[in-house]
Parts: sequence; structure tokens; C-alpha cells
Amino acid sequence: MLLIILWMVGFSLLHSLMADRRFKRSLDSVFSERFRLGWYRLFYNAISVITLAPIFIYSALNAEAIYSISGIGAFVMMSIQLVGLIGATLSIIQIDWLRFAGFRQAWAYLKDQPLPLNSEPLTTTGLYAYMRHPLYFFSLLLLWFTPTMTTTGLAFNIGATAYFVLGSIVEERRMVQAFGKDYVAYQKQVSWMIPFLPRFTSS
Repeated sequence: MLLIILWMVGFSLLHSLMADRRFKRSLDSVFSERFRLGWYRLFYNAISVITLAPIFIYSALNAEAIYSISGIGAFVMMSIQLVGLIGATLSIIQIDWLRFAGFRQAWAYLKDQPLPLNSEPLTTTGLYAYMRHPLYFFSLLLLWFTPTMTTTGLAFNIGATAYFVLGSIVEERRMVQAFGKDYVAYQKQVSWMIPFLPRFTSS
């Protein structure tokens, strides 16, 4: 468990560094600004997958069950996980998912189109009308409502949950910088990560 927690801490620190504007701008001295604007998001997502893959493999090979639920209980939990999967998918679809993945920026670079891309509008409808971070919320449903929980799975879930919480705080500060008073008003109207709970402003 300790190895997984330490790995998730390292993962969080790495991604915090990569998300920092100063780090991004420092790359412009090595690569051109246009190259960074075109390829950085795709590279960032690729690094996410690469850095998480070893811990998934380790978790699978060193799994020791804490509990295992069967029967109707397992059906209920897997149904909640299905809701999580659908909700996470819709959360991405509601925004520009090609931009989220980094494909739109890379395509603009290859087609010699203007970069950076135009700013995205603030999404406040659909799932975003009930919580400001639906992707994180539904991902947590996927993680925690598993019928079989292992020691390594528990450690990963704890690390991922901490990452989502801290990531949302960083993201909210960035959104306030991008949208100003509009996002501050949105924070006051819509719940943070869990719908229908009291408003939490992390800016």
C-alpha cells in the first residue's frame, strides 16, 4: 500500500508541475511556443497514461482482498459504477472532448491553423448545472463502488481521491483567472464536486 500511495504522490506532484504555467512557458525556450501549444495537451495526457500504467499492473499482481460482495449487493454496486462510467463519459462529451484529449490542438498545428485555440465558453448546463466537477465525481463512483476491494485498490483509491480534490482546487483557481466574475458567480450557485451539498469555493 505504501508504494502505491508514494507513487500517487509522485504522480500528483509531476502533474502539478506540468500544469504550471511557468513550466509550460519554460518549454518555449527549448521548443517553439507554437509547437508547445499544438502538442503539449496530447503529451500531457500520454504521460498520464504512461505513469499510471505501472501502478495498475502492480495492483493487479499484488492484490489481497479486503472484502468481496456478491449477489444483489454486487449488482447494486456495479450499477452505481455503470452510472459513474456513463456520467464520466457525458462529462467529457459536454465539453470539447477533442480539445480535452489534445487532438484538436495537434490538428491545428499540423494544418498550420492559428494557435492557441479560441477560449472555450464556460459550461454551466447539463451535468455542470449540478456540480462543478462532474468528471471527478463520477470517476469516484467508478473507483469506490467496486464489489471487490483489495489492499492495493484501496491505496490507489485514496491517492486518486486526494488527487481529484487537490486537482479541483488548482483547476478552480485557473477557471477564476480565465472567467473572472462569471466563474465566481457559478461557484456560488452550483455545488463543488458532490451534487446538492453546500457550496464550497476553492478559489
